[in-house]
Amino acid sequence: MPAPLFRAVLIAALGCTLSACQSSAPPPVATVPAAPAAAVAPLPTGTGCGPSVARTQAIVATDVKTGDLSAPVGARFGADLSKAEAACAAGREGEAMNLLAAAKARYGYR
Repeated sequence: MPAPLFRAVLIAALGCTLSACQSSAPPPVATVPAAPAAAVAPLPTGTGCGPSVARTQAIVATDVKTGDLSAPVGARFGADLSKAEAACAAGREGEAMNLLAAAKARYGYR
């Protein structure tokens, strides 16, 4: 038998032999445990710069806790919110709301 024909017959025979080794059982299904639900504290209510900044701070803290926002980005966002909080505490409501809006826009929050 010529070498190329012999190789072809050998490969076909090995293929048939190996195909007999396959199981007909379905493959196992991997289960992924559900992530625990994050405990979300009630958001501050009210109007004005104080409650608005506090609500945003609570949302950012929850997003960092759940992993939806990385800790370094959360820290930078928190620093920007602290500036808005300081302006609000000093009675500069307009400035505080502008700083809050700028921080939210910078990090993709509405």
